[in-house]
Amino acid sequence: MNSIISAKKKVWLVPMLALTLSIASCGGSDTASTEGGATGSSQSVSLTGAGASFPAPLYQRWFSEYNKQNPGIQVTYQSVGSGAGVEQFTQQTVDFGASDVAMKDEEITAVDRGVVLLPMTAGSIVLAYNLPGVEELKLSRQVYVDILLGKITKWNDPAIAEINSGVELPDREITVVHRSDGSGTTGVFTNHLSAVSSEWEQKVGSGKTVEWPTGVGAKGNEGITAQIQQTEGSIGYIEYGYAKQQGISVASLENQSGNYIAPSSESASSALGAVTLPENLRAFVTDPEGEDSYPIVSYTWILAYGNYDDADKLDAFKNVINWSLTDGQAFAEELGYIPLPDNVVEKVQAKLGTIQIQ
Repeated sequence: MNSIISAKKKVWLVPMLALTLSIASCGGSDTASTEGGATGSSQSVSLTGAGASFPAPLYQRWFSEYNKQNPGIQVTYQSVGSGAGVEQFTQQTVDFGASDVAMKDEEITAVDRGVVLLPMTAGSIVLAYNLPGVEELKLSRQVYVDILLGKITKWNDPAIAEINSGVELPDREITVVHRSDGSGTTGVFTNHLSAVSSEWEQKVGSGKTVEWPTGVGAKGNEGITAQIQQTEGSIGYIEYGYAKQQGISVASLENQSGNYIAPSSESASSALGAVTLPENLRAFVTDPEGEDSYPIVSYTWILAYGNYDDADKLDAFKNVINWSLTDGQAFAEELGYIPLPDNVVEKVQAKLGTIQIQ
């Protein structure tokens, strides 16, 4: 695993290249079983996937833990961003994809094998910052939009100071860090910005890629995390787990009710609590209601084909996903993600069961 050394500590990052778990043939029954996710097969099976960096730390943990129990299964996952993940999935060069933005109807129709969307976990997108001496920071909806539009350029701007009484804000330029690659995280984030600001919607809009009014680009959640750590005065958007694992400061954001909410499992769960997943398991939470809801949350999806031509791969895939939905959920919260509620797990398992062999 690659690492970056900061001035004071060793920085852990999920590698942007392939996470490959080594395998060896193992004995046992030739019959695959979905109970507990164990295949029990004597054959070695290799699965490849690519996509979102948002869930990469959790996927890494899942695949590692599953491999310990099932050495005959190899999972290679490339954290390349949702845009590239959807592209590789559509071109059918991988066994599964991953995206923080559910595929649109026109994207689904381009895949002749069919598409099954499987929400696997959920998380918060946070505004992380590097401002020595400032341990707590509140940002109103208007303020963080104006920062990202390049209208507020100094940390001691009166608009920031007004809502942070007692905090000594430095006379320092703000450096915005944003994604340079096609990103589901960007899609979720800019959907929220468009929902809360008509100016943002008109000037910038939303999508996996946008023309940022200001700032510097970095690739993946990993790249933005590293850039923030290396740049005093910076602020950027990343998945909460990256900030939690690195101890990076994050802002409390104003929600729809006018309350300033810090990211946590509880505040994210509150935001998702009112969301009902439809039959196709696509849901978009642009500006959640609720007094205690954190304002920027999203599910993240595994993209599966509607049918596979390799029975061993399909059995292995179903078992890995089922284990991740059950035993694997225990690892979510410690890494900064939201465990799926039981009723959502049941819906995803039912959808997983619809995948067929050609």
